[in-house]
Amino acid sequence: MIEQFLQHIAFEKRLSPHTVTAYRSDLAQFTEFLEKTPAKTPPEQASFRQIRSWAVSLVEGGTINRSVNRKLATLRSFFGFLVKRKALVVNPMSRVIALKTPKKLPQFVEEKTLQVLFEEVTFSDDFAGLRDRLTLELLYGTGVRLSELLGLKIEDVNVYEQTILVMGKRSKERLIPVHRNLTQLIQVYQQLRQETFPTATAETLILTDKGEAAYPILIQRIVKKYLSVVTSLKQKSPHVLRHTYATHLLNNGADLNSIKDLLGHSSLAATQVYTHNSIEKLKKIYKQAHPKA
Repeated sequence: MIEQFLQHIAFEKRLSPHTVTAYRSDLAQFTEFLEKTPAKTPPEQASFRQIRSWAVSLVEGGTINRSVNRKLATLRSFFGFLVKRKALVVNPMSRVIALKTPKKLPQFVEEKTLQVLFEEVTFSDDFAGLRDRLTLELLYGTGVRLSELLGLKIEDVNVYEQTILVMGKRSKERLIPVHRNLTQLIQVYQQLRQETFPTATAETLILTDKGEAAYPILIQRIVKKYLSVVTSLKQKSPHVLRHTYATHLLNNGADLNSIKDLLGHSSLAATQVYTHNSIEKLKKIYKQAHPKA
């Protein structure tokens, strides 16, 4: 049933390959746990107590609550699938309660800091330097996810309309506007890309130093390398630039619904986390400016 479930989320629910891989890993880990129990229960027949025992073993093994909750969410989807297919009558996950997790505000880079990055930090004049700058400009200028950036193709960029077409989660497409300086940078990059790798077969916009399609670790290294020059944030990842994009939009007057659409969120609840950063900014201004603060 596990393979049927994975086929279901991949082709019917159209979840991303990354999500499918994570679900597969979680279910394999759960299956391994059950095989070590005296009953050697198949995952389809697992009870509430066995699921709770697995969660406890994960916590005792050092897995943080947030990760445990993600794994429990996998089981929730799996057993929900079994109930819908009438392979199960009672859902054992109905009694499972998520673990408490501390509220964590998304980290972001200050506007002045990014201004230093793009105006004062030197990028090399070769293809790699231009590629690195474009990578950073796209992540901050559009708020795309790492997977969306890697999947961005040359034909997805419309320099005349100043938009990019992004394939998001669950294969949902969305158009994102880009500013004029970014479209000009894309044009310069495309020309150098053609000159440097005239026989490149990769359709993706961002390439490696060898003219092949970029991969996640390369983008992560680029972001970490340049953010390390301008900020002391512990987390220096592509997702931080996505958080930065959303936070700066909100701080400069964009409404939450528009940010939701730009980010490709399915619900407003996922976007509302950025309001907390704005509230913290207001508190800081209040403490600095109000005589009674």
